[in-house]
Amino acid sequence: MSAPAGDDLRLAGAPITWGVCEVPGWGPMLPVDTVLGEMAALGLTATELGPPGYLPDDPAALKGVLAGHGLTLVGSFAALVLHDPHRPAQTLTAAAHTAELIAAAGGEVLVLAAATGLDGYDTRPELSDAEWGQLIATTEEIARIAADLGLRATLHPHVGTHVENAAEVERFLRDSSLPLCLDTGHLLIGGTDPLDLVRRHPDRIGHVHLKDVHADTAALVRSGALTYAEAVARGIYRPIGEGNVPVAEIVATLRAAGYRNWYVLEQDMRLGDDPADADLPRRDTARGLAHLRGN
Repeated sequence: MSAPAGDDLRLAGAPITWGVCEVPGWGPMLPVDTVLGEMAALGLTATELGPPGYLPDDPAALKGVLAGHGLTLVGSFAALVLHDPHRPAQTLTAAAHTAELIAAAGGEVLVLAAATGLDGYDTRPELSDAEWGQLIATTEEIARIAADLGLRATLHPHVGTHVENAAEVERFLRDSSLPLCLDTGHLLIGGTDPLDLVRRHPDRIGHVHLKDVHADTAALVRSGALTYAEAVARGIYRPIGEGNVPVAEIVATLRAAGYRNWYVLEQDMRLGDDPADADLPRRDTARGLAHLRGN
């Protein structure tokens, strides 16, 4: 299928595409003005928040920084420990804080991930049935908090979290009422065909992270031959249209099903110390946007 017609797609950016990540030791992080300025120069009109502390935590200051670059806020990714019965109050407090910031700054969506509680995304313990039940209960409570603030909450299947592989995605869909954040890259890496998922559950897609992936490298992550961090450094994520994710078919299926929310362009990046690396995010995003727009 040819590139999707992108004139009416709500396209946004995310700081992780510019190497800005919450994982300790991930790599150099570019300055805020560089990241937001390059998003705007590429024609993007909105962004997700990025890791805690990267953008201002005060709503007025946040709106001012974004407006200075002609951007608005989509929402925020929040990797929270959802399964631990000993810390629901701590998790709900953190979720409420992020949701309140999103709402006050004009955003729309809280993107949850079922964090393990460990640093990074390279190791994940197995959950008991009781812990899985706590995970479901906590996400439902966070969804109510978000809804009271006028936001929608979504669950992001993500490598190295407790909703990663195909069986876990299906289990979550059965057990929870939350919509998913369809991250086309993380789903494929975890063993879920994102196009098949959209065809089977179009009504459960509440938000989209568009990624393209090198399938052979993804297979190495699934087999354990590469950690996730190593795979990102090797370039597992490709500019949209240059990997093995059927992006055009996914977008067409979502559009036909009536999806009209954001498509956030995400190409998780780990920058090296070479100064030339700083231009990779802009160049790769420009190539992906050209594909989406049919240029």
